[in-house]
Amino acid sequence: MNDKYITVTQLTRYIKYKIDNDVNLNEVFLKGEISNFKAHSRGHYYFTLKDEGSRINAIMFASSTKNLKFMPQDGMKVLVTGKISVFEANGAYQIYVNDMLEDGVGNLYIAYEQKKKKLESEGLFREDHKKKIPKIPTRVGVVTAPTGAAIKDIISTIKRRWPLVEIYLFPSLVQGEDAKEDIVKQINKAQEFDLDTLIVGRGGGSIEDLWSFNEEIVARAIYDCKIPVISAVGHEVDFTIADFVADLRAPTPTGAAEMAVPQIGDIIKYLNQVNIRLNNTINNKVTNYRRKLNDIRSRNIFKNPISIYQSKEMIFDSLIERLKFSLTNLTNIKEKELIRIKNSYILQNPYKLLDNKSNKYLQLLSKLETLSPLLTLQRGYTITKMDDKVINSVKNINKGDLIEVEFHDGSISTKVI
Repeated sequence: MNDKYITVTQLTRYIKYKIDNDVNLNEVFLKGEISNFKAHSRGHYYFTLKDEGSRINAIMFASSTKNLKFMPQDGMKVLVTGKISVFEANGAYQIYVNDMLEDGVGNLYIAYEQKKKKLESEGLFREDHKKKIPKIPTRVGVVTAPTGAAIKDIISTIKRRWPLVEIYLFPSLVQGEDAKEDIVKQINKAQEFDLDTLIVGRGGGSIEDLWSFNEEIVARAIYDCKIPVISAVGHEVDFTIADFVADLRAPTPTGAAEMAVPQIGDIIKYLNQVNIRLNNTINNKVTNYRRKLNDIRSRNIFKNPISIYQSKEMIFDSLIERLKFSLTNLTNIKEKELIRIKNSYILQNPYKLLDNKSNKYLQLLSKLETLSPLLTLQRGYTITKMDDKVINSVKNINKGDLIEVEFHDGSISTKVI
């Protein structure tokens, strides 16, 4: 009875046999986008090849990878040639790639890396240039397409989280040749409004669809924008140059809306906490001031204010007594000094003091006359001068010098012979 049942291994082996012998699957030409790329240490490449509708696991052995002239990367679109087979261990079908070519989009990735490297070297990605996103904005601007899921998600998310905010839409092309100029135009226009935050982005898509946000003029417009900018381009795995330049990068447009505004419930909770802390602070201050007031009221100065006057009165009385004592003492000292002066010798015998001074004066006058050079001249002596200088030695004059000889009653000039 169990003969009609087969094992999983038998089934997988049968499917593998059928696929391996299908001539249509022995050489398959596929195009798609690489994701989950991993280069094994042995030289094999493991990755997923995907499009908008489906995906297939792929492996390229080292014998084939060594012939590639480029390094595959996630997001790169490629053309592959290979064989479809089943990996028996997990029963999954996959493509064994023999050859791989860039599907034109590879050039976009090269351009992307070149632009990214250039703008990063110029400092457009610097963290110290990035502006802080306001926590509680009143006006939020959005640069995106006026239709589509992105703007709907942004508006609904903002209104749900923070209905007090005003939303300004700056409709722009977000795809195509003219999109980059339109995005720049709308970013510049947004700066004419008093906005707190500006969201710039769009929904998901291929690298070609998102390419406008890799353009240099868009990056520079975001860098020069005076309003804090949140970049919201594509899905979480999508990274554009706009993401690196913006002040904040959101994984999705919905994520940008969540970053741009707070949750009203969180704000209410925060305000309630602040209110509780404020009330506690006020109550603590009132309690402390009441305690201080009661302490002041209990002081003796308030219970018996006249004691201030009484203590001062006592000090005043003490000062008066000290002043009286000082005056009496000073008067007594001056009186004694006056009596001493009155009883002094000079006041008792003023004329005798004058006679003594006169005698001393006459003695000094007599000594002065004795030493006077005029008296010397009267006794027959002379003073010899030359050029108004006294000559005190014959060595100081020479033959022919004109000298002056001074007597007590006059002087003569003579020449030395």
